[in-house]
Order: sequence, then C-alpha cells, then structure tokens
Amino acid sequence: MSLSTAKPAAKAAVKQILEDMITREESSTEEFAERLIEIMEAWLQQATIKYTTGLMAPNGAVTGTFNGQLE
Repeated sequence: MSLSTAKPAAKAAVKQILEDMITREESSTEEFAERLIEIMEAWLQQATIKYTTGLMAPNGAVTGTFNGQLE
C-alpha cells in the first residue's frame, strides 16, 4: 500500500488524538508523543518500496546506492 493511500486514516487518527487531548482537564505531553509516534510508525510500515534496477552482487552483500522510491 502506498503512503498516500493510507494518509487519510493516519490524518484522522492524529486529529482524534488532538481532540482527545484538547477535551482533557490535564494534558500529558508524554501520552501525546506516544500516541502520535504509534500512528506514524503504523503509517510508515504501510509504505511500498518501488525498486528500480541498479544493485547487483552475484557473490555477497549488496552495496551501493539505492535507486528507488518510497511511496
């Protein structure tokens, strides 16, 4: 799945966190940071890597420049 496809759900989740934090009598920056990073991590894990040719190693580890795009 591409990041742009998953973006609306991530955006809605972030907005929900903000609404939750605004309606509380006591705020917690620790809780906000934890919830936000969880959403970001889940969103980024849905990324698709489009690889274009360029790295070849017939006998060992591949080294060099990645020619691709994170979507």
